[in-house]
Amino acid sequence: MIEATGIRKRYSALEVLKGVDLKVATGEVVSIVGASGAGKTTLLQILGTLERADEGTLRINGEEVTKLGSNALSAFRNAHIGFVFQFHHLLPEFTALENVMMPGLIAGKSKGECAPRAEELLSRLNVLPRKDHKPTQLSGGEQQRVAVARALFNSPSVVLADEPSGNLDSAHARELHQLFFDLRKEMGQTFVIVTHNEELANMADRKLVMKDGVI
Repeated sequence: MIEATGIRKRYSALEVLKGVDLKVATGEVVSIVGASGAGKTTLLQILGTLERADEGTLRINGEEVTKLGSNALSAFRNAHIGFVFQFHHLLPEFTALENVMMPGLIAGKSKGECAPRAEELLSRLNVLPRKDHKPTQLSGGEQQRVAVARALFNSPSVVLADEPSGNLDSAHARELHQLFFDLRKEMGQTFVIVTHNEELANMADRKLVMKDGVI
């Protein structure tokens, strides 16, 4: 499902990734842990095609994305990859419903086409009653659930999560962790999660430790 081979990334004189090899199977939940500065977030950004590796190859669902041009890469990312970040990155001027619809709107669908799917996801994540609220009117846990709904909108091949519970209290963090595994069970969803949370890391099918730019 994901196959990364020989991934290297350098910023000026600093070599952050030093030849990472990684395989993730469909429906697998993989956690990546390690000290700050080990290269975890950089690797996640490359897996999500937000950054390009200096060397190496990356295949997602059999597509060698390292060979795609910018426009094709953006389209592939929107269709196949969902993102969940620590600080949600919800658009403050839009409602929860509109935020969840955004990947569909970017893909050229109408609001009428997108709204039922967005409502379905918000309902599944128990935040449908908050659909008309803007992010500042939502709790941290509610904002993160809206962000997860947005990540799932296009039924992506994989969801990449960077410290998804890092900004939540322990109760909401536990709920979010369980949600990932419920989604895997119900939807066959694949997750790659960078986390410092030992509970979440240990729940994963595999816990990978990153140190000095390698796994």
